[in-house]
Amino acid sequence: MISPEEQTPEHQPDPRRWVTLAIVVIAALIVVLDNTVLTVAIPSILADFHTTLPSLQWVLTGYSLVFATLLIIGGRLGDVYGHRRMFIVGAALFGGGSLLAALSWSVPSLLVGESLIEGIGASLMLPATLAIISTNFQGRERASAFAAWGAVIGLGGALGPLLGGFLTTNYSWRWAFGINVIVAPLAIVGALVFIARDSLTRKRLAIDVPGALLVAAGMFLLVFGLNEVARYGWWKPLDNFAVGGVDVWPQSIGVSVLPFVFVASAAFLFGFYRYERARERRNGDPLFEFGQLRHKGFRYGLLTAGILSMGQLGLFFVIPVFLQEAEHLSALDNGLWMLPVGIFLLIGAQVGGRMTRRINTTYVVRIGIVLEVIGLVIIAFSVHPGLTLADLLPGWLTFGFGIGFANSQLTNVVLSDIDPEKSGVASGANSTARQVGSALGVAVIGAAFASLTARNTTDALHASSLPASVKQTAISGVHASGAAFRPGAKVPADIATTLSHALSTGITDGTRGALLIAAGFVSIGMIMSMLIPRVYVPGVDEVDLTIDRVEIVPDQPAPAPAH
Repeated sequence: MISPEEQTPEHQPDPRRWVTLAIVVIAALIVVLDNTVLTVAIPSILADFHTTLPSLQWVLTGYSLVFATLLIIGGRLGDVYGHRRMFIVGAALFGGGSLLAALSWSVPSLLVGESLIEGIGASLMLPATLAIISTNFQGRERASAFAAWGAVIGLGGALGPLLGGFLTTNYSWRWAFGINVIVAPLAIVGALVFIARDSLTRKRLAIDVPGALLVAAGMFLLVFGLNEVARYGWWKPLDNFAVGGVDVWPQSIGVSVLPFVFVASAAFLFGFYRYERARERRNGDPLFEFGQLRHKGFRYGLLTAGILSMGQLGLFFVIPVFLQEAEHLSALDNGLWMLPVGIFLLIGAQVGGRMTRRINTTYVVRIGIVLEVIGLVIIAFSVHPGLTLADLLPGWLTFGFGIGFANSQLTNVVLSDIDPEKSGVASGANSTARQVGSALGVAVIGAAFASLTARNTTDALHASSLPASVKQTAISGVHASGAAFRPGAKVPADIATTLSHALSTGITDGTRGALLIAAGFVSIGMIMSMLIPRVYVPGVDEVDLTIDRVEIVPDQPAPAPAH
């Protein structure tokens, strides 16, 4: 350990590091907000562009597609050309894409600005934020810095619908992008002034183009398949698969296109693995060093992060649907009801960061995951028709603190054993695991929610005293529209009341079941976290090696030899 008196300038922490943290955290926030801020603005965009939901769907999924596809590549570019430089380039692209989206005049122009340009910019920015934190902070400060980053990432998920609802209701959905146009240039100026220049001491690494193409193709197909399950179906085809208006996989084939998409994705990703391992054996600067997975904290941390994201995003997908369809909340009120979990998450992340001063970082992660499971179960059994915000608060508190503990310090664990010059690609892998887990969680838990809602609503309708013809019509409507089914305007009041009660019961039971499935995924994440070793994070989980007292003991004469 280097004492403060003996520190040389190269060992001294950068005095601008806390301003640096503020810059990268705000940048990470706008990246995450773009995943959720538009979900409540769909009706307004449809009206402005006189378009249909299927045509707008590519805008909503395109951002996450491009973002998840390029994260590992973006992290590697940071390792090669410098994370500060990639952060600035990413922020410039993100701001430019936001400007185009804010001024968009059609769905294609919105698609290019939001999904393509912003997605590329985000894939450069987010890995850079983690790498910059990892290289600028050490010891206890590192735990606090990751806690702030994790809190903001989680807060973005809860804040997005609220911000989107507020802007759409009071101003325009275009301001969801207008904010980025303001923040991105400020982040660039802040990076130029406050973030330390990259010190690329190693030789310039080669860009692994074949590896980049393989992982990009594999990740694109994987995330596309997970995002489109509700539209095309896991196995039974639900819609024609069209490209450029041409049906290339019609329903008449009898099998959904998605199984073949997943097979192609697996083939590309396996090819990526084999190619990277061969390149690694030749010391050829692979895009991703699979040898880094020898670090158990990195290997099991990535798996844990992906599985946890499945359960976490399951809640953030299901609860807003319940609040809007069963409780009939407006988009703005829906966001307000979700806000407390973001606040508790923010507090929990800071408490979790401080806890690393007392107990090992891995233990903080495990405590957080246990709290997440308990919170999900509490929320599941709190859901009922006529739910109030007060009913949700105990679950929000427990779940929010759990995410705050687990998410921020899990990132700290994942990056703890990684060499600084490889922190970018490792950060990209960390973000990719979370993105894939989120997409898989929404697909699986969303499908379970729809199935359970339809089944429970059908059971409630069969048990009702409604005429057989009304039951059959309602059941067909529920299977076609799911939780969005509504009795027609001309339905008599007594029948409409019975139908609404059956639907409310079905949505409630479907929500409870989906949340318990989410709790199951998080429980699997808990089991996986038990494989993470007691990770040593420098300066946090260290033994005090300073010498407080040196006792000098005089030499003792040797004992006389025995005769």
